[in-house]
Amino acid sequence: AGNYGFQAQPMGFPGGFVPPPVQSQPTMDGAIWMPIPPSIPNCPPGLEYLTQIDQILIHQQLEVLEIVTGFEESNKYELKNALGQRVYFAAEDTDCMTRNCCGPSRPFTLRITDNLGREVIRLHRPLRCSACCCPCCLQELEVQAPPGTTVGYVVQNWHVCLPKFTIQDEKRKDILKINGPCVVCRCCEDVHFEVMSLDETCPVGRISKQWTGIVREMFTDTDNFGISFPMDLDVKMKAVMIGACFLI
Repeated sequence: AGNYGFQAQPMGFPGGFVPPPVQSQPTMDGAIWMPIPPSIPNCPPGLEYLTQIDQILIHQQLEVLEIVTGFEESNKYELKNALGQRVYFAAEDTDCMTRNCCGPSRPFTLRITDNLGREVIRLHRPLRCSACCCPCCLQELEVQAPPGTTVGYVVQNWHVCLPKFTIQDEKRKDILKINGPCVVCRCCEDVHFEVMSLDETCPVGRISKQWTGIVREMFTDTDNFGISFPMDLDVKMKAVMIGACFLI
């Protein structure tokens, strides 16, 4: 199982002491944050949240100016657990010209912060092409946790018609595969990307683009995604799966 990024998450503390959970408190915008978990040895700071969940829901925030004018704003996202508590907040860091000239192929840096305002994950995607006619310049994303420390990569694999990706660790070793459907835009239903073991025989998780309704799908480019993974998956690979979702 070690070849697929699984590792048991250390949850014990010396002497049997377990600190009480911090109660979740509403923020200024009314969001309820997930309680702050205790520190865990050998876990990148801020990723302790991921040891307690096996599902993340990603909701892109609506930008009124973008809806009215069509002018591309910096994307912002809430990352929530299955209880609807906010785990992280993500914000795109790009300039105006890049967003409106390069569109969805633009390079970007995405900064993910926890409920203390710490930047715990940074995603970086260079300017690349995703067309199958350009196999030498496919998409790639680097995941850092904490910022400055690379924990993995997501790379697009060339295929004539299917979206395929590989999750790699910090040493560029292949860990997991992601296979998407031939048609990634479907009316009135979710679109699923299956996360598989390296030999593609064992399902490990799933990244799903959720159908948000005809009005929202037609008149906005905001998306909702869901990510599921094993509870005992290495937190670094969970972070890279979050990066894979944003790349998709």
